[in-house]
Amino acid sequence: MGRGLKNLWQRITRYVKSNRIKSAIALVLLVAYYFCLPHTLFNEPYSTVIESTEGELLGARIARDGQWRFPAQDSVPHKFKKCIVYFEDQHFYSHPGFNPVAIVKAMKQNHDAGKVVRGGSTLTQQVIRLSREGKERSYFEKFLEMILATRLEFRESKDGILGLYAAHAPFGGNVVGLEMASWRYFGVQPHQLSWAETATLAVLPNAPSLIYPGKNQIKLRDKRDRLLKKLFDEKVIDKTTYELSLQESLPQKPFDLPQAAPHLLQNIAKSKEGQRIKTTVKTTLQNRVNQIAARYYQEYKQTEVHNLAIMVVDVQTHNIVAYVGNSPTDKAHQKDVDIIPAPRSTGSILKPFLFASMLDAGEILPNTLVADVPTQIAGYSPKNYELTYDGAVPAQQALSRSLNIPAVLMLKDFGVPRFYDQLRHFKLRDINKQPSHYGLSLILGGAESNLWDLCRTYAGLTSTLNHFTATQAKYRTNAFAELNWDSSVTPDFGTEVYNKPELGAGSIWLTYNAMKEVNRPQGDEAWRFYDSSLEIAWKTGTSFGSRDAWAIGTSSRYVVGVWVGNASGEGRPSLTGVGSAAPVLFDVFNLLPRQKWFAPPYNDLEEADVCQLSGHLAGEHCPVVKQWIPLKGRKTTVCPYHKVIHLDAGRQYQVNSSCESIDNMVTATWFVLPPVMEWYYKSGHMDYRPLPPFRADCQGTTGAYLDFIYPKEDGKVYLTKDFNGIVQPFIVKAAHTSANARLFWYLGDKYLGETKTFHEMPISAKTGTYYITVTDEAGNEIKRKITIEGGK
Repeated sequence: MGRGLKNLWQRITRYVKSNRIKSAIALVLLVAYYFCLPHTLFNEPYSTVIESTEGELLGARIARDGQWRFPAQDSVPHKFKKCIVYFEDQHFYSHPGFNPVAIVKAMKQNHDAGKVVRGGSTLTQQVIRLSREGKERSYFEKFLEMILATRLEFRESKDGILGLYAAHAPFGGNVVGLEMASWRYFGVQPHQLSWAETATLAVLPNAPSLIYPGKNQIKLRDKRDRLLKKLFDEKVIDKTTYELSLQESLPQKPFDLPQAAPHLLQNIAKSKEGQRIKTTVKTTLQNRVNQIAARYYQEYKQTEVHNLAIMVVDVQTHNIVAYVGNSPTDKAHQKDVDIIPAPRSTGSILKPFLFASMLDAGEILPNTLVADVPTQIAGYSPKNYELTYDGAVPAQQALSRSLNIPAVLMLKDFGVPRFYDQLRHFKLRDINKQPSHYGLSLILGGAESNLWDLCRTYAGLTSTLNHFTATQAKYRTNAFAELNWDSSVTPDFGTEVYNKPELGAGSIWLTYNAMKEVNRPQGDEAWRFYDSSLEIAWKTGTSFGSRDAWAIGTSSRYVVGVWVGNASGEGRPSLTGVGSAAPVLFDVFNLLPRQKWFAPPYNDLEEADVCQLSGHLAGEHCPVVKQWIPLKGRKTTVCPYHKVIHLDAGRQYQVNSSCESIDNMVTATWFVLPPVMEWYYKSGHMDYRPLPPFRADCQGTTGAYLDFIYPKEDGKVYLTKDFNGIVQPFIVKAAHTSANARLFWYLGDKYLGETKTFHEMPISAKTGTYYITVTDEAGNEIKRKITIEGGK
């Protein structure tokens, strides 16, 4: 209660004690007066308005009643205050809500003219009338407005009343309020209006029909110029300003509202409808990212790829600083669909999470060799994108090259349920079925996620690493806090702890190092977009059928996520993560300030002796290099591939005590891979030396020199027919450590033939279960059980 009301109340209280009946009546009237003004003066729905972090308009949605009505601003621009007061209510700052002199003058002029030519309402009364829209105009209603106006004067300051008027006055058509009128008719914010523009808007609520483009221009100009003349006469504006203002043109074609982030607006309107939200989006960055999206849309639509989405996150705060939910496409290609929260097949984008999880659990080291050979697991046969095999590849190289078979074999070792639980900890909400539903395909796009959750996860990993190095080994309990678009909200990262809630800083740093060292696939010209001076960790992904192209990268300050494809789910042969999404990613990163690479988190790392060739912990016979590994890296196995062998004096053959004296033997350390891995590995590593054969006179030299490449144990083989309906054979493949070995093939008891150098055998058989047997000249033998479907 204000001081005036408080004094009045005290005087009434004293009067009540001396005159009870009159005081009771007075008290009732006072209470009625006090409560006559509704607590909420305006109940109309408002437009949802979003602004950038700098306070610039990003976009707005029309109110539910079809009116463009912005929520009231905190203040009214100085120019509009002057214009509206001098035009509507020159004594506004001195009257108590109504102006008796103005009322009397209006009544006299209206009586003399025989019609209404002048209104006597103050701005305060006009605010009341606007709030009581739809009430029939009468002397009683006029009297009631006057009473309510005086009550409003007690409750609001003069500037507050001007703010209510500016927010609710009609400005023609479905435009309500000064702010919307300013955008609609002049394309700028109210405080950016000139005196002439402000004067034009100040006269409109008095006659809003004058604003229709191409009509009533003379009347509108006359009203505006009269107001400008009054401002000049009252010395509000100088002569130069007055003369220049008279020369300004009136508004013609209406301006469109800014729509810099329409899909973010759509997202915010779900929970903040009718509110003005100051977002975390940066105006300049948003506009430039929009330009990038528009440019690539024009390029990609030539190949019938019509949609893309981009998001930029500030890692320090988890604030979204740029949000492009879709390309500027058309309705036929679902331009209004916000792709960012939409679930899409992940492709290879989850592979870094598996790599980091296995590092953190002490199950691999960065360069541990992982098999890359033809693989079939319970009927599932993953393939690398290039349909080639390396035999064995360092784990971090498998990640940087996005090889599928090593990723599947790593997931098999780690376990689908364990990896699924890790993804659930990251709150990837669209991965919500049972682990058995996904199986090993989980790592190759068998699951769906969305750009929002993936960017939040990468932001969580980066902020974990940054905080650990900045605080000398401390984590935060909520490092993976939700992304934020509201500048009034401070994300809660939880409390500081020494125990890691998710992944350790060391494993994250090693994973980012692997993602930084991206190798260029041979013949892929899309990598010309890669700027080696950009120090970022990044990963691409392409879903099955080329339906989704992903690229997500992180520097020490920002995460950028990109998705490209068709909202309808249609695939396109040209659509790949590296060719379609990566160029967008790098163009966006080029807009951002360059950042230093992540500092090593030494408190979560240790230096160890690692085998130079296998990437395992160094064994007794390994060539050694020093490498940083996670603290749990000591749990990993010692190199299993280096062995000591005995050679003859000429180093051409292996020997043993049955054929050579110990004095004549030469002892050597040899790097030996299993046969199938070796078969493919040696073709890409010219320095790889297969084991020398045993000399012919040596005995007891049998060993595991032979293995199947395809099919795998208990695998199912489906025979196909050609165009003539003839059943085609399938090809069985084997590998032998000796390049000159002869192999002998059997299907059950049936001899199929022999092979030399290239060990492939075509097999045709009826539907059923069989054993395939392969032997070499030394008597080494391997067997494999298979089931044939679709046979003769």
